[in-house]
Amino acid sequence: MGKFRFRKRKQKQRAPREIPIRTMIPNLMTLLAAASGVTSIRYSCQGHWRSAVIFILVACVLDGLDGRVARMLRVTSKLGAELDSLADFVSFGVAPALLVYFWIMESVPPESAAYPFRGMFWALALFHAMCCAFRLARFNIMIDDGPTQPYWRHFFMGLPAPGGAGVLLTPIIWQLHTEWGMLQSPWIGCSMLSICGVLMASRFPTISAKHLRVPAKRMVPVLLFVMFVIGMLVSQFWLTLGVIGILYLFSVPVCGTVFLRMRNRYEALQTPHPHLAPQPPPTTSRNASDATAGDGDRPLAR
Repeated sequence: MGKFRFRKRKQKQRAPREIPIRTMIPNLMTLLAAASGVTSIRYSCQGHWRSAVIFILVACVLDGLDGRVARMLRVTSKLGAELDSLADFVSFGVAPALLVYFWIMESVPPESAAYPFRGMFWALALFHAMCCAFRLARFNIMIDDGPTQPYWRHFFMGLPAPGGAGVLLTPIIWQLHTEWGMLQSPWIGCSMLSICGVLMASRFPTISAKHLRVPAKRMVPVLLFVMFVIGMLVSQFWLTLGVIGILYLFSVPVCGTVFLRMRNRYEALQTPHPHLAPQPPPTTSRNASDATAGDGDRPLAR
């Protein structure tokens, strides 16, 4: 019998997988936003309200940049979307709710009349955080379902998570600017927790600046206004933030009115108009006399 030789198969050497650095930039920005939210929680526990608010604002800026950077670099992924939702929940759901809770509890000593309601204060903080989680989950589902009606183009469905955090922090910002102790009332904090939570979980339309366009003839006034706002942020930081928060809160009912008008106009254009019934042709005087004449009263032939 011949000799059989078993030859080993040569294993193909696979090149190590390399990931470009640019694909990691958006995810790193998202992680920095989450880290800012966690750092804000730390300062809230320590009673450093200014630092806690500033780190939430940093998270807002990073949240607005990571998605745009991912689309610009063409490195969007499902991992980045899920990571962004988790970072938003920490930075705009948990961190602001804990900040408001610790802020109002500082003004509620044991001998205060509001001290027995401290459990309700914590329940409202949890309510705000859970509404933020629900809003983010619904937003992810809406992305998978595809586009909505065209009249939703300039609106968000419900208050966005960064906007809800900004509105919730408005009393704290005004208190830091004016140092009015009356703004640190637990009832004001509880009202803001309830209002912001309901607006985030609801389907109420709020303004979206993603698809806004500025006419060319109004470009210069808009640029001057933006420069004025930047100058106010540099010179009067807390005052400018407080004014922006109040204007954004007042824009909610205005957006609701504008949205209803746009929806009614769209539905009116989509509804088919009923066709009018065809009218019978008009009859001449001779045809009318023929129709009214009887057998014994026929018109004479010419």
